[in-house]
Amino acid sequence: MRRNQWLAAPLGAATAAALLSGCGSTEGSNAGSGKGVVMGISDKVKSTDPASGYDPGSWLLFNNVFQSLLSFPKGGTTPEPDAAQSCAFEGGDSKLYKCTLRGGLKFSNGHGLTSKDVKFSFERTLKINDENGPAVMLSSIAGIDAPDDKTVVFRLKTSDATFPSKIASGAGSIVDHAEYPADKLRTDGKAIGSGVYKLDSINDKSAGFSVNDSYSGKAKAKNTGVTLKFFDGDQAALKSVLERGDVDFAFRGLAAKDIAGLAAAKTGDQKVDVVQGTGAEVEHMVFNVNDPVVGKLPVRKAIAYLVDREALVKDVYAGTAAPLYSIVPAGIAGHTTPFFDRYGGSPQPDKAKAVLKAAGINGKVKLTLYSTPSRYGPSTDQQFQVIAKQLNDSGLFEADMKSVEYEQYEKDIQDGKYGVYVKGWVPDYPDADNFTQPFFGPDSVLHNNYDNKEITGTIIPSTSAKSDRTSANTDYDRLQDIVADEVPILPLWQGKQYAVTRQNVTGLQWSLDASTVFRFWEISKG
Repeated sequence: MRRNQWLAAPLGAATAAALLSGCGSTEGSNAGSGKGVVMGISDKVKSTDPASGYDPGSWLLFNNVFQSLLSFPKGGTTPEPDAAQSCAFEGGDSKLYKCTLRGGLKFSNGHGLTSKDVKFSFERTLKINDENGPAVMLSSIAGIDAPDDKTVVFRLKTSDATFPSKIASGAGSIVDHAEYPADKLRTDGKAIGSGVYKLDSINDKSAGFSVNDSYSGKAKAKNTGVTLKFFDGDQAALKSVLERGDVDFAFRGLAAKDIAGLAAAKTGDQKVDVVQGTGAEVEHMVFNVNDPVVGKLPVRKAIAYLVDREALVKDVYAGTAAPLYSIVPAGIAGHTTPFFDRYGGSPQPDKAKAVLKAAGINGKVKLTLYSTPSRYGPSTDQQFQVIAKQLNDSGLFEADMKSVEYEQYEKDIQDGKYGVYVKGWVPDYPDADNFTQPFFGPDSVLHNNYDNKEITGTIIPSTSAKSDRTSANTDYDRLQDIVADEVPILPLWQGKQYAVTRQNVTGLQWSLDASTVFRFWEISKG
């Protein structure tokens, strides 16, 4: 996605039990309490239609305005019933998934929510298949049956044990079949859902949400509404309005140095607090294995020996990220550290020199690292400048960095013009599958021409079939070892989530967890 957090819990054996009950849900009035809150954010909401949006800002809206059959509880990564009263796989092959809806569900317009709406929502997303939408997450669906108003049965093309997590994400948002066209996107900027909030207004500068009185579910709104103010990547402006008190808190988009500075600052009598949560956003250096330079494995291994992640997160990210030594980040079940085990935690120029010499590569290796600050933030350029210097300081490379605007950057990557480039990833759901499956095979989101038949033909199909997610760990161990041996990508860091707050705002910690769900309803202001 939107792709990018931890305290990972296995999805497996516990899942069946969790999904068979309502997990102690408390239903009833949802009038909201306390005061309204104002939130500053650097992301845009690119779409109010769940069939299109596949970015952090849009999913923030979806998670608060729409319900899904399942959702992630605060602090947890195992999906629990939400619009559903129960969900479970039937049979032993993880190919038939049945959900029973709770009674009394209504959309914010007063229309009842039934299995017809659920079936319509998934089929609509798949039919529209918007290039900027989440249809790719639902590609395992072969068909959907709604035999009565409360029953939905998903028939899957292949075993997909991560299906519960996928439909617990923004991709599982349920829309009113009477309000949305079946074969095209809604374009009026409105959103009709059955979630905790309803969207009152949205424009380029702000969005207003009020509590949805028709909502029926477990959540209880601890405020009377939320206003989002958009800053479109303007870090200085976001910091300024927070200091002035024009927003109650800021989430995503503050520079690392500003987070550190605000943590020690006071604004009048009001201390500015930094709330830190777990995170699974990751960033990788990607290698085009067809490139004449980094297509050579010894060159990629030499780079792996020389990149100093500790210096990177300290000097560029001011400690707001942590070194990453595998494609599956720490805190996600199945995580190992094969890049640390093979290449160490600090630069090893002697080993880098030896691996190049053994391959007959003499003289300095010329290399250009491509970056795009318009997608991954201004620190991305600085990061690749630091890495280029690390490589050059070894005496083995002659590296530089080029910065390219995102649209051109993506086009050039798909055209195979870059040998080394940066890619970030924000997970759709907290499972090792979402950090592996999208990166391999002909449809890889990395576009680096890497294809390992053991990974795509054996390991990923095997992990997808295991509903007990802990039993997939051996396969994930092998997958991570292969990646560290063949180095098609070099993991750099995993992010920590931060919100910076003033005005006695509480509850933000419940929106900074491994699920990546930002829960408006948990936020209150004294």
